[in-house]
Amino acid sequence: MTTLPGIVVTGASGRMGQMLIKVINDSDRATLVGAIERSGHDWVGRDVGEAMGGSEQGVVVTDDAQVAISTAQVVIDFTAPSATVAFAEMAANAGVVHVIGTTGMTEDEIALLAPFADRAVIVRAGNMSLGVNLLTQLTKKVAAALDEDFDIEVIEAHHHHKVDAPSGTALMLGEAAAEGRGKALTDAMDSGRHGITGARKRGDIGFSAIRGGDIVGEHEVMFVAAGERIVLRHMATDRAVFARGALTAALWGVQQTPGEYDMLDVLGLSD
Repeated sequence: MTTLPGIVVTGASGRMGQMLIKVINDSDRATLVGAIERSGHDWVGRDVGEAMGGSEQGVVVTDDAQVAISTAQVVIDFTAPSATVAFAEMAANAGVVHVIGTTGMTEDEIALLAPFADRAVIVRAGNMSLGVNLLTQLTKKVAAALDEDFDIEVIEAHHHHKVDAPSGTALMLGEAAAEGRGKALTDAMDSGRHGITGARKRGDIGFSAIRGGDIVGEHEVMFVAAGERIVLRHMATDRAVFARGALTAALWGVQQTPGEYDMLDVLGLSD
């Protein structure tokens, strides 16, 4: 019998779900023990390996999330906000680590996670790649070093299937910039410009979203003043970077006490 941490993947048929399954299967540090899909999905009842176009691997896709989660040490979740809140309750009931890569969550939805962190580890991040989390720290430090003569713009690009904007990573970068300037992003955010918007407000943090083709994820933070620009940029060319980060978070999480954490905690980059 394996002693490796058992992981359940939600949204198994999705792009991230399949990538997570592949990364876990390729790892010698964890084992896949469950795969979850919504009721009525044509993967339910099928072996996940066969459903992905390969050989059977002994894990049958299920729509009974509570039972699947109760058999694991970790659930990795890149789904939708309402589903993530429901999975958080199930993970807390089972005392299972919940790694959340879901984006597009509102402040109210994020607040709903807090009670569950009293009973289980929650690791949530808008982006789980090492490079992006380093970019976040750099953004905060540059924003703190420059005054409001430097306008800040966050530009992000993703594939045409992405349903939320700005991306969770863009918001994470915006929050880092706002924190560097000692303010809340909600007081400085400027997004969705259209028509006669008037001049840019000093101190605002602007956002632009690009959607097209199969772009995995590109994020750029521009600090723009008269006569000069500072540009910080990260490009992801393979979705596996997010899956590997999520697996790192999962393995770190099983060693922690209940609470809410992010990737900066996982990577030892928290202030």
